[in-house]
Amino acid sequence: MSTKYIFVTGGVTSSLGKGILSASLAKLLQARGYSVTIQKLDPYINVDPGTLNPYEHGECYVTEDGAETDLDLGHYERFLNVPTSQANNVTTGRIYQNVINKERRGDYLGKTVQIIPHITDEIKRNIKYLGNKYKFDFVITEIGGTVGDIESLPYIESVRQLKWELGRSAQVIHLTLVPYLNASGELKTKPTQHSVKSLLEEGVQPDILVLRTEHQLNDDIKKKVALFCNVEEGAVVQSIDVSTIYEVPLKMKEEKLDITVLKKFGMPVGKEPMLEAWNSFLNRHKNPKMEVDIALIGKYVELHDAYKSISESFIHAGAVNECKVNLTFIHSEEISRRNVDDILKNYSGIVIAPGFGHRGIRGKIEATRYARENKVPFFGICLGMQMAVIEFARNVLGFTGADSTEMNEVTKYPVIDLMEEQKGITNMGGTMRLGAFACEIKPGSKMYDAYKKDIISERHRHRYEFNNKYYEEFENAGMVPTGINPDSGLVEAVELKGHPWFVGVQFHPEYSSTVLNPSPLFSAFVKACTQKE
Repeated sequence: MSTKYIFVTGGVTSSLGKGILSASLAKLLQARGYSVTIQKLDPYINVDPGTLNPYEHGECYVTEDGAETDLDLGHYERFLNVPTSQANNVTTGRIYQNVINKERRGDYLGKTVQIIPHITDEIKRNIKYLGNKYKFDFVITEIGGTVGDIESLPYIESVRQLKWELGRSAQVIHLTLVPYLNASGELKTKPTQHSVKSLLEEGVQPDILVLRTEHQLNDDIKKKVALFCNVEEGAVVQSIDVSTIYEVPLKMKEEKLDITVLKKFGMPVGKEPMLEAWNSFLNRHKNPKMEVDIALIGKYVELHDAYKSISESFIHAGAVNECKVNLTFIHSEEISRRNVDDILKNYSGIVIAPGFGHRGIRGKIEATRYARENKVPFFGICLGMQMAVIEFARNVLGFTGADSTEMNEVTKYPVIDLMEEQKGITNMGGTMRLGAFACEIKPGSKMYDAYKKDIISERHRHRYEFNNKYYEEFENAGMVPTGINPDSGLVEAVELKGHPWFVGVQFHPEYSSTVLNPSPLFSAFVKACTQKE
């Protein structure tokens, strides 16, 4: 069977949920036995989001092969339980970079390089790459931004060309908004009509419309939209607001979105989607037997998307423990030695979030000290582990002024230092230690209790590391390295002796947590928080 291509576009406004819709449809098709992958086409000119401030773009997600990508790829993996790669996220920056490199090499034989056909050909090549190489049954391509944006025009034009070239092997699903006006008490379809009109002006007729709404849509509204937008009535699908994104696949199943897609492709509908494990997760998530309050200390807390994978991992870990995790985001700049007790006294667990730069470091160190001294379950991720090391060096080992050379290049005690392979690098983009690396776990540790394995693989995104020059001093004083990279000797994890649960990891376990395979470390941490007296 040849690969089928589904394009998901959005209209009216951003943040309607194209990524969740794409992941939900993919989940349903996968549950029917088809092989599916999802890719995101991002209109921005950055080559990847690795150099973007989280305030600009939310979390930068990292794949196993070391690609810095859009946070939607996290949703794709969490829903499908299948790893993504560099090929699953394409940006305008990468497209233009590839075309310009080809032009410099003389690949175009002196021709004038233009948007059409050269840029659109490169976009189409990237879209078809996954289908051609891995032979998926379906490749779902989410087009970032909103129809009508100037940045999206080359992508929409590429979709127009592909629909023509692929014929019945391509479909377009358009997600749009039906707002409710309180003043008149009416649902309004005009924004959807204008959005589809804009898409039609660019030569693309949507096959299916998904209408995002806060209120139930009646048949008259669906008929009206179908009539004005040249879409069959059965292909107008409601996407009503739900309490959790993990309900969306079930709502799309109710709306028969997957069946509509398969019928339009002329493919067998087959058996009912196998969603028993998914439903079991949802049941535990929505019917917890207890609650636990956990504080997440970070410096981007105004924008929760900056820690999207972490917050989703707590949902997965909460379901494992039949526990609702109430995650409170606390700005590290608000924490000081004077107020740390008052701020953190009511929490059963403390997480120190990843990040870069010196802003908010003092607050993170104070929160770490509080967790260590008061036996509060502690989980440090990436920079969070480094904070644990620095705090221990200063307050237990007596290394006055101990620091990371990221914050203080001339510190007398560089307990966290630049990795050897990072020295001499001046280019910012994609130059960190990125992707999945092996970690050997010490038997009898909290890490081993969580993973039940000697060797694990987790994803990284960092430049600085534990300075092995101080290895023995830390171990002798009670902060034990319990995770080591078998190839480089890099300390991947540290734990505190005599503490109920105090673990810091250099890697990012949140990137690999999915609905069906929750992160063992997050699950173990939540369990420890529920047992705190």
